[in-house]
Amino acid sequence: MTVAPTIRVQHEDFDLQAEVNLLSKGKAGIGAVVTFSGLCRDEGGTLAALELEHYPGMAEAEMRRIGDLAIARFGLLGLTAIHRYGKIAAGENIVLVVAAAPHRQAAFDGANFVMDFLKTAAPFWKKEHGKDGATGDWVAARDADDAARDRWK
Repeated sequence: MTVAPTIRVQHEDFDLQAEVNLLSKGKAGIGAVVTFSGLCRDEGGTLAALELEHYPGMAEAEMRRIGDLAIARFGLLGLTAIHRYGKIAAGENIVLVVAAAPHRQAAFDGANFVMDFLKTAAPFWKKEHGKDGATGDWVAARDADDAARDRWK
């Protein structure tokens, strides 16, 4: 049986527990479920929100490609990846990855792999909005994110 990732790019928030339940219900072969939930941090009290944009259609296609790679590489029994867009306030959810596998290490590795590639390959952009009302520039890619991705090669 081929497993297909569940991929969503959406404006609305997600419910972590509901997503875990959807992914794991009725799958007795699952021995581990690992979740990663990325939140908008306040950058020491200076950030009010992040504005997230994406390339519609291409973002979902790239997320699906990454998900398919993770499923094949780690033998995942299920994978959900959700990325939000729009203006997201500090403390709110941005991204969710749920990886299910027969054993914990595959689930951990699958979730890490997906996040490392989402950060560098999926077409999403972030702009900071300060608590002082100032709007910053679009956030540049970080070398540390590229290094994290490259460890999987």
